[in-house]
Amino acid sequence: MTDSSYRPNRRTFIKQAAGLATFYIVPRHVLGRGFLAPSDQISLGFIGLGRQANGLRGQFLKNEARVMAACDVDKTKVTAFSEAVNKHYAEKADKSAYKGCQSYDDFRNLLQNKDIDAVVIATPDHWHSAIAIAAAKAGKDIYCEKPLSLTIQEGRDMVKATRKYKRVFQTGNMQRSWPEFRQAVELVRNGYIGQIKTVNVNVGGPPRDFDLAAETIPAGLNWDAWLGPNTIERPYNNVLNPSLTDTFWGKWRDIRDFGGGGMTDWGAHMFDIAQWGLDMDNSGPTELVPGKEGKGLVYRYANGIEMNHTPVEGFQFCQFIGSEGEIKVGRKNLTTTPASLKDKIIGETEKRVYFSDNHYKDFLDAIRSRKNPISDVEVGHRTASVCTLGNIAYQLGRPLRWNPEKEQFVNDADANKLLSRPIRTKWTV
Repeated sequence: MTDSSYRPNRRTFIKQAAGLATFYIVPRHVLGRGFLAPSDQISLGFIGLGRQANGLRGQFLKNEARVMAACDVDKTKVTAFSEAVNKHYAEKADKSAYKGCQSYDDFRNLLQNKDIDAVVIATPDHWHSAIAIAAAKAGKDIYCEKPLSLTIQEGRDMVKATRKYKRVFQTGNMQRSWPEFRQAVELVRNGYIGQIKTVNVNVGGPPRDFDLAAETIPAGLNWDAWLGPNTIERPYNNVLNPSLTDTFWGKWRDIRDFGGGGMTDWGAHMFDIAQWGLDMDNSGPTELVPGKEGKGLVYRYANGIEMNHTPVEGFQFCQFIGSEGEIKVGRKNLTTTPASLKDKIIGETEKRVYFSDNHYKDFLDAIRSRKNPISDVEVGHRTASVCTLGNIAYQLGRPLRWNPEKEQFVNDADANKLLSRPIRTKWTV
């Protein structure tokens, strides 16, 4: 694997200007002031190059970010990702070749590259906190996939690091930039269905303990690095790190060591809309009560609103039930009672939420303005906390009381132990 050894210089720029077939990124410090080079676009480094990263790559390229670095513990994924970026830029410039996406197998080396403005973190959840905090300390702005963290303590650590180092942080809860979800939330916030009594969230259930058989580690994969912060060594299995030819999403999400099951996968989207609609982006529920035999879960907020989780597969949605109507919203699907509310125009003098119709451009714009984006790190943390609280309630199988200000369970030492996890020493944050 190569790292930051590739450094374009003035000679490179002269060759580019001469119209050679192969061209390169020119860092801003080479050309001096007053020249808007390609490197004056916001430069991104991608960390974690699985299926989700490929989609994110396309979104950021469409929004004129400069993708200039790629990092993964799987060499085949680094090669494929870098080649896709190079092909994009070659075709865009009508050139036969392009060499500008640098390759890394250790994110710490990528973070040392001073030409990278921001990182896109699309690793499995158990890596989010360590990478994001290191990125903040390195002066990089951060786009991190949902759910924000594997544990509540790690999420709070990410918030603290973001604030300490004055970074811009966007969580990948992109539904906040979709019109049907914004419409639903503004209808709720403005009282169009009266006083909210109940919220129903239909997403998958909690994760399971590790139960996978050991398989042969493929060439080019650093499995110890994939396990990263985890203190318990687990054997490799293909479903945890699918190859480029596999058509399924990585099933690490289903294993407690690495993810939070459907509760944090789709839950990070739909609980997020519930939190947004209830204006709870800086708070959360105060009580959780599991259903009989672990079927379902009731969250209670201090204002008396109850939120029901129904563990289902299939269509995922968030439903608000008020004293005068209902709103049910899923992707590309909004139904309301009364039906006329679906197309209701929210007036300029009414309660309006942050407007974004492009989650990726919103992040890039926030980097330039130094203002918080639509799904700031605190927002992402609070949403992930709701999901994780639910998983803890399912795991313990009993009612829990939660203090959202102190972010501690009330008089429950066993539950509070589950707010964090052991971390391998070199990854302790």
